[in-house]
Amino acid sequence: MQFVRCCRRGLGSLSTTSNQIRTGIQQNHTKVVWRQPLVCMSSETTTTPTVRPRNDLQANRLEEFGRYVSEILPKYVQQVQVSHLNELEVMIHPDGIVPIMTFLRDHQNAQFKSLVDITAIDVPARPFRFEIIYNLLSLAFNERIRVKTYTDELGAIDSVYPIFKSADWFEREIWDMFGVFFTNHPDLRRILTDYGFEGHPMRKDFPLSGFTEVRYDDETKRIVQEPVEMTQEFRKFDLSTPWQTFPNFDEREKLDSGSSEPEEKKEEK
Repeated sequence: MQFVRCCRRGLGSLSTTSNQIRTGIQQNHTKVVWRQPLVCMSSETTTTPTVRPRNDLQANRLEEFGRYVSEILPKYVQQVQVSHLNELEVMIHPDGIVPIMTFLRDHQNAQFKSLVDITAIDVPARPFRFEIIYNLLSLAFNERIRVKTYTDELGAIDSVYPIFKSADWFEREIWDMFGVFFTNHPDLRRILTDYGFEGHPMRKDFPLSGFTEVRYDDETKRIVQEPVEMTQEFRKFDLSTPWQTFPNFDEREKLDSGSSEPEEKKEEK
């Protein structure tokens, strides 16, 4: 329910005396009328959330444009869909990344001249485990489009740096994090990890601890890089808890913490 609070202002001066308030009359002022604020309740109820509601007109327009792209370039476009948030997604073959991007940038009905972001996801269960995602923006039509393609560990994708200069660091980040190689890139090298880093951290099969560790060596007075060593000192584990409610009904075996002294053998009589 929508509540609209209606309050009345202009209640007069608050510097009146108690006697003047009782009589409701002020000197050289209008009559003071004390009223409670009114609450107006509307009968209209909202059954759908107000955060980015689905616009059927916009969804139909995006779906029509997606079919238009697939009809012009049927060799590369494999699937077109509109998400529940009115976002157009075009799934293409890896060989069609350059012609598709060129079409979306230069065609008068598209004009997606801004490359917002390039990202990737890793799904090891798929035959082509890496999914490359391009997010484009058209300032002329105020629309966004998402282009998706795929590859594996050994496959390479054509770089879109000749089409969008902003793809330079985006493709370097994907190469650093996922190990996806981009052909025709002018400077494809790591951008986030250190020199000599082994592996690609965003892959699902990459260990959380990594393969190497970096530390400062006091003897050589410099930073050294060496394999990870998981050292752990001897610790005394006490598995008994003070919050146990019914210790007499606990069927688990009680572990000796090691602090008790050995009992002396009783002499046999």
